[in-house]
Amino acid sequence: MSNHLKLTRPDDKMDISLHVAIIMDGNGRWAQQRGKPRFWGHREGAETAKRIIEAAPKYGIATLTLYAFSADNWKRPQQEVSMLMQLLQNKLRSEVKTSIENGVKLSFIGRRDRLSSALVEQMEDAEEKTKLGTNLHLRLAIDYSSREVLMRAAQMAADDQNLTREKFSQYLARAMHSDDAAPDVDLLIRTGGEQRLSDFLLWECAYAEFYFTPVMWPDFSEEELARAVDEFKSRERRFGAIPQAQVSAML
Repeated sequence: MSNHLKLTRPDDKMDISLHVAIIMDGNGRWAQQRGKPRFWGHREGAETAKRIIEAAPKYGIATLTLYAFSADNWKRPQQEVSMLMQLLQNKLRSEVKTSIENGVKLSFIGRRDRLSSALVEQMEDAEEKTKLGTNLHLRLAIDYSSREVLMRAAQMAADDQNLTREKFSQYLARAMHSDDAAPDVDLLIRTGGEQRLSDFLLWECAYAEFYFTPVMWPDFSEEELARAVDEFKSRERRFGAIPQAQVSAML
């Protein structure tokens, strides 16, 4: 991270509208380091997610995508998976009203056929009740695999003779059971010290800036979010072009 950054404050005027995606890593390790069972870390991580969701609009974040449960997470011990699914159901039950009050539109991306019917019903109910939210679009990736989504979208687009990137993004949205395509990711944050995408939003992260931090997800604070946004704002995004200063020097 650049040492010269001036940490963004919540009351700073934000003239950006960001799509931030977060790989919330380190819950289990955080708990084990404290001599606690892994699920204790997942519960603490859920509280961290709540705080970051509430803070996000203050930092110019219009869309927030959280990697809640990957398609590969089914490989974890059955007890842990069951407890994670129950935690999700409990949080949906308790947080939908808060989402409505805070203007948060909630949607889910990923497969739904492997989830319990009760959970899917809760997800669809939450989407319906929060669909008018305008302060933040919160997307939770559950049973999500970017490569699977890309394959399904490719199958849908196979006969499209006028395919464009924009249209393919719409196919991706359909493959993720989403009503509309979200904008490309501007900033990808991963906590817990790992530095990889882990099959998360591969298409959408084509030009994303990456911010990796050793901070475990339960310890990720609003201040750390501000640091990530400041780091993002300090970078020059060229999207394949050359820096503007070099263009001016050539003229």
